[in-house]
Amino acid sequence: MNSELLNYYEAIEQASADMLSAARTGNWDEVVKLEGACVLLISQLKSAASQAQLAPGESQLKTRIMQRILLNDAEIRHLAEPWLEDLDQVMKGKSRMVH
Repeated sequence: MNSELLNYYEAIEQASADMLSAARTGNWDEVVKLEGACVLLISQLKSAASQAQLAPGESQLKTRIMQRILLNDAEIRHLAEPWLEDLDQVMKGKSRMVH
């Protein structure tokens, strides 16, 4: 089995879980930092995947990992919606925040 590729998928999954944890506490700076780490990991994965392939059993594990990443991403987006709406209002000069 080519564990190097799976290691990248697992690292991306862990970063997405860490992003979700930070989003749940409202630590959006940490979310952004971890998102940058994900971008780097994805770039490294693409490079490694161009030189190797997963075995059939690994493909099934990859699918399960990707599903968990997508679930994390969906929850992060759900948590970010109110923050993004507030940001949109601030950008329009219609802040709902009390100063």
